[in-house]
Amino acid sequence: MKKFVAVLLVSLFSTGLFASEDWGKTGHRAVGEIAGKYLSKKAEKQILNLLDGHSLAFVANYGDDIKSDRAYDHYSPWHYVNFPFGEKYETHPKSEKGDIIQGIEKCITVLKNANSSREDKVFHLKMLVHFMGDLHQPLHIGLADDKGGNDFQVRWFNDGTNLHSVWDYKMLDFYEMSYTEVATNTDVLSKEQVEAIKKGNVIDWMYESRVLCEDIYANTEIGEKLSYNYMYKYMNTLRSQLQKGGIRLAKVLNEIFK
Repeated sequence: MKKFVAVLLVSLFSTGLFASEDWGKTGHRAVGEIAGKYLSKKAEKQILNLLDGHSLAFVANYGDDIKSDRAYDHYSPWHYVNFPFGEKYETHPKSEKGDIIQGIEKCITVLKNANSSREDKVFHLKMLVHFMGDLHQPLHIGLADDKGGNDFQVRWFNDGTNLHSVWDYKMLDFYEMSYTEVATNTDVLSKEQVEAIKKGNVIDWMYESRVLCEDIYANTEIGEKLSYNYMYKYMNTLRSQLQKGGIRLAKVLNEIFK
């Protein structure tokens, strides 16, 4: 029996079932749902065709779902980028395995290429939806020293956890809203505000998340008990990041599917 349990635990760890889920399922689906509201008619039509009628929210967690298949392990580094505070992404040595910026760029390239197969376009569209969500999770633009906050131990109310998990899903799960409720209850924005969010490019948006990451580290201590005060301080920031992620995902998709 002990041998069976040990094998089971090894299997769970190797398949990634214990891995953090990047915004959690609710967050990623909310990003996809929000993006759907900002798609052009041309983009919406082509996306529905590629996804066989499914929504962006429906495929938003694909990038995490495939972690259970070791054949996709080489895509794992595409979910994040790590470099020291005070340094620039452009000048810091790049990972040979890729990162979130390279991953997004690859997805865009495949989708824009008229010679890409339908299968490749479908795969990279699903991954792009996921990566654009990850781009707006501040701890995915983190530090290698603590694995993007995964080794930054804290307490969430009375439970031991890590800073990355708090931002991936614990705050949002504590909010107890479905992804459609999160997407429906976004901030009301003027056209000017939406256009301001759309400005820039993937690198600019990455640095915006980076600023938030630095703020989080400056205001969180190792071993700290995080609870209602932390929710009060950061929940609106989290909600705003989901909304920005959705709007910017739509912008990228509209530019691809003109």
